[in-house]
Amino acid sequence: MRRGIVTLAAVALVAGCTAGTPEPDRADQPTVGMRLVAFDSCADALADLRAAAKKSVNPFGLPGSLRDVVSAEGAAGQVYRTASAPPEHSTTNNHEAAADEPDQVKTDGTRIVTLTDDTLRVVDPARRAVTGTLALDTTGGPGRDATEGDWTGARLLLHGDRAVVFLRLHGMPGGRSADRVARPGPLAGGTKLFLVDLTGTPRVTGTYRIEGELVEARKVGDTARVVVRSYPDVAFPALDRDATDEERITANRAAIDQTPVETWLPRYEWTDGGGARHDGRLPCDRLSRPDGHSASAVLSLLSFDLGVGGLTDGEPVGVVAEGDTVYGTDRSLYVADRLGVAVDRTTVASLAGRPLSTEIHRFDLTAPGRPRYVASGTVPGYLVSQYAISEWEGHLRVATTIGSRRTGGETSSGVYVLRTDGPEMRRVGAVTGLGRDEEIFAVRYLGAAAYLVTFRQTDPLYALDLSDPTAPRTTGELKITGFSRHLQPLAGGRLLGVGQEADRRGRAQGLLVSLFDVTDPAKPTRIARYDQPELRSTADHDPKALLYWPATGLLVLPVVTHEWAGRGAVVLRADGTTLTEVGRITHPGDERRAGIERSLMVGDTLWTVSGAGLKATDPGTLADRAWLPTT
Repeated sequence: MRRGIVTLAAVALVAGCTAGTPEPDRADQPTVGMRLVAFDSCADALADLRAAAKKSVNPFGLPGSLRDVVSAEGAAGQVYRTASAPPEHSTTNNHEAAADEPDQVKTDGTRIVTLTDDTLRVVDPARRAVTGTLALDTTGGPGRDATEGDWTGARLLLHGDRAVVFLRLHGMPGGRSADRVARPGPLAGGTKLFLVDLTGTPRVTGTYRIEGELVEARKVGDTARVVVRSYPDVAFPALDRDATDEERITANRAAIDQTPVETWLPRYEWTDGGGARHDGRLPCDRLSRPDGHSASAVLSLLSFDLGVGGLTDGEPVGVVAEGDTVYGTDRSLYVADRLGVAVDRTTVASLAGRPLSTEIHRFDLTAPGRPRYVASGTVPGYLVSQYAISEWEGHLRVATTIGSRRTGGETSSGVYVLRTDGPEMRRVGAVTGLGRDEEIFAVRYLGAAAYLVTFRQTDPLYALDLSDPTAPRTTGELKITGFSRHLQPLAGGRLLGVGQEADRRGRAQGLLVSLFDVTDPAKPTRIARYDQPELRSTADHDPKALLYWPATGLLVLPVVTHEWAGRGAVVLRADGTTLTEVGRITHPGDERRAGIERSLMVGDTLWTVSGAGLKATDPGTLADRAWLPTT
């Protein structure tokens, strides 16, 4: 196997969760040296992939679908202004403003584009009217197995007069590995993309489908980066019910030895602007692996130039890794992988006592075309979400929790600062020992400052000073009941926490919105709170559901009662040191479809979006202005 460093194009994901024991609180522990290396040939790749799969196979097959995932998702409600006609409007509540994230609704101020029931709708917010619809072809095409399931998880990116729509099929495409290798027809299942022209009547100008499940996507400038994870579809034998685990593992390893390399290399197909169909497979020479990997999955990174008006093969590159969180800026993308994670019930015991660690790969986006691999590094512990990572002034800050209360181990948290040094990201500083016997619930970085929420029975909000990357330090701590799962920066040195109230024993007690004053890093304080025991909100784990409009301090959160008897949105106003309810918005129709999921501002109108339709509302009085049903 070649040990040279690969310059390949790939996106960066972040993940990493394992069961183990806490690391000693030492900031000077060395970063484990690691890097991506390429394969010399397909035969070389096959030998390595088989060996790794045989190490991780269990009596029931390869782990993957039952991972113990700790995830969440992100800089928010930014006001977008242009020098020309479009009015001021909100944008998706992204983690980083320069790296747009896909969502189920987008606006550029002149149009609102939504996805509901696999139908794309274009709304003119000025006329408050639907101007176009497009029913997307969500079938698997000719030869698709009807038992494979339905396309779901529709999201989109907006780029000028074009939209990119993403659909994914939960689970992997059906069929044994031999069928996948020999299958000549169109692909079934996986991840599907549509390129849609929004001028006039919306129309599809290109499609792309690849084996594997969509992990995430980002748009930086004219380029969309898409990450897809695929697992080998190995034809494991069916043994008698009285077979022992050892016999099953032996038979499964023998099956892996008969599996061709194509089983690991995802197929893809696409149609160009002229309707011509093309297909391909991830080449061996574009597949790389971390040193000492034991992953079963392949992460494929696709890059699409949205300025050319059509889709291509996506210039795919692959990394042998398993990741499920993407963090990106306008200059870098980071991919992370969990090491030693307890993936299913058969492997938890064998992983007990292993040190927790997260492996991170950095890719450079500054040059045109595919991203360039730069460096890799590791940190102890696991990440709660992409918000646990931040790139700032040439350094990467990573917040992790070590240990797991689910396995009975002790826990603590910390923030590690990494700097790229040649092919490695080396640790240069750390703050550790935070939240003993607790876990990180939320993280937010604001320049040189960081704020962490850890929780078990009470909610410490930690304030950290990261201005000196070699000597980060804790500056303040606030203990209150309840917890925040998302931290949203507001104007005037304030921070909004969205989560749940809890009693002294740590039991959740309903929606809690907290307003913090963090102007004094030594003394973060809660200056206002809004709690509703009968409600909960998806905004605590899905930041894209939260709208913050800085011009008026308006906050909109989807809410639902614990009994699902009522669904709508609560409108709050953060004004100085107060947090008050303006009112609530509901949509007509069946409650299963009328639950509000997103909200946005265009000019002087508040729009809310549900499966039942779009409602235009006066943001001051909450008086109805228009109702646009989806049917």
